[in-house]
Amino acid sequence: MKMRMCFLLLLLICSLSTAQLQTDSDNEVIPLGKQAEPQRSEQQNALDRQQTCTQDLHAVLREMSTSLAEQRVETRHLQRESEAQAAKLRELELLKTELDKQKTELDKQKTELDKQQQQLQAQAAELITMKARSNVTESHVEALRRDDEVKQVAFSASLLASGSGYVGPFNTHTPLVFRHVVTNIGNAYSPNTGFFIAPVRGAYHFEFYIGAGGHPSLASGAVLVKNGGHIFIAWEHQTSHYGSSANGATLLLEVGDVVFLRLWQNTRIFDNENHLSTFSGHLLFTT
Repeated sequence: MKMRMCFLLLLLICSLSTAQLQTDSDNEVIPLGKQAEPQRSEQQNALDRQQTCTQDLHAVLREMSTSLAEQRVETRHLQRESEAQAAKLRELELLKTELDKQKTELDKQKTELDKQQQQLQAQAAELITMKARSNVTESHVEALRRDDEVKQVAFSASLLASGSGYVGPFNTHTPLVFRHVVTNIGNAYSPNTGFFIAPVRGAYHFEFYIGAGGHPSLASGAVLVKNGGHIFIAWEHQTSHYGSSANGATLLLEVGDVVFLRLWQNTRIFDNENHLSTFSGHLLFTT
């Protein structure tokens, strides 16, 4: 812009000089005897001025050409930088898209792994139950089977050996172990495993009570289990204060059958020194 203004100004000056020269030449009265030589001198001066103006114009044009060439080079350089930045931006956008896809895939894999972990935990709990049953030694079972005189079987136990507190919640069904034993005639109940193992074939009656502390979202539930199968459940849920629930059943058991209580998943039960949560059973008669 600056070079263009200089060029226009120079053109204006040259035009004015030429016009002034023409005006002076037209208005000047030259004596007859002296017209030829002064006229040539004036014409020569005008030519000189025009030549000087032309040279100046050429110089300005050369300078403008140089400036335009530099501007073209700078423009090409800026264009290349802009194209490089645009390419880099596209590359970053592609990378971000790929990272988003990978994150989504990882989230899906994590969700699937969480599900598998819960299934494994449930299977592990079941295996623990089966292993505990299988760990009953053959000698103990055989001794119970040989003991034909075992006619009296009864037990009663509360959940906590001492103190007070909650058991649970767990994300899977979990065997309960009633550790405070009050009665264990015939030693068919184990306070180490929580299992009652039938010493003789017969009809047995079982009762269980669970203490439930108030909670907005956690209930209290325990289920009576025979050889891994659910029989009856006791359930209680209230948002505040203390509550309780109970249930019972009479079962026909074979020698070696296992009966125990299982805490329902995502629930809890309460016990204290008053022995609020209990598990009891006794032999009604042999068959």
